[in-house]
Amino acid sequence: MSLRWEVVLSQQAERDFQRILHWTGEQFGKEQVGVYRETLISALVALEFGPGVWGARQRRDLGPGISLLSVARGGRKGRHFLVFRALNPGSLEVLRILHDSMDLPRHLPEL
Repeated sequence: MSLRWEVVLSQQAERDFQRILHWTGEQFGKEQVGVYRETLISALVALEFGPGVWGARQRRDLGPGISLLSVARGGRKGRHFLVFRALNPGSLEVLRILHDSMDLPRHLPEL
């Protein structure tokens, strides 16, 4: 039986999630909000497999223990990254959900 990791969103990641959906609704409509919400949730669920989940990339240049996972996976399209780190064995923290065009270091908390 495989271990499922606990995935915790920081307050900022929760705000990112809501802001992304709000912006998506304004730009593309209510139906697309549902589609992109599922895309974001699918990526968050993938993190339950731990920091070594397929597609995750370590980014030591962004800070100790920082990794990225694109939300574009499993046939889903998306231009956001989950920025995360392991809190302890069995628990991951999503620090931010950021668009791939953003200057990532500028939008990350001091660690």
